[in-house]
Amino acid sequence: QVQLVESGGGLVQAGGSLRLSCAASQSISSIHTMGWYRQAPGHERELVALIRNDGSLTYADSVKGRFTISGDIAKTTVTLQMNSLQPEDTAIYYCNVASWGRGVMNPYWGQGTQVTVSS
Repeated sequence: QVQLVESGGGLVQAGGSLRLSCAASQSISSIHTMGWYRQAPGHERELVALIRNDGSLTYADSVKGRFTISGDIAKTTVTLQMNSLQPEDTAIYYCNVASWGRGVMNPYWGQGTQVTVSS
């Protein structure tokens, strides 16, 4: 069974930076998107950034200009560089890969990595 392994979370002061990485335990074919989501206490999981198989990118408005997503679909690796972090960025961050299989979209999720930004 494919697993997504995340690393790079932690505690940082406001204004600081963190880099999250995600890699699949084995190759995933027919990838449609790779991305990062986050969930803060009492909130629903939300999209942070997404990279599509055509190379196009999507960012949540709240992170535009501060976060940068990059990835290698062939290697199934995706990275999120987070700069100018703010306390409101505190959340569990989840790596996600969506791939086509048997006519349906199959989502893969990482276990989540905690990001805490202190003021």
